[in-house]
Amino acid sequence: MIQDKNTLASILFVLISFVCSAQMPPPPPAGPPGPPGLPIDSGLVLLFAVGILYGIYKMYTLRKKRL
Repeated sequence: MIQDKNTLASILFVLISFVCSAQMPPPPPAGPPGPPGLPIDSGLVLLFAVGILYGIYKMYTLRKKRL
């Protein structure tokens, strides 16, 4: 008896979720695509340089702790 109630509740939950998703409005159309060949921002080069400097700093501090 309890097994039948669980099965019925599961089926109703799935059916209600289908009904709710069917009532959603369609998404707006996508905008026009960007121009081709966009340049990579110079911030990427700066981020790379900061990453290298941070790596050098961490290596320096780890070596200093060992000695």
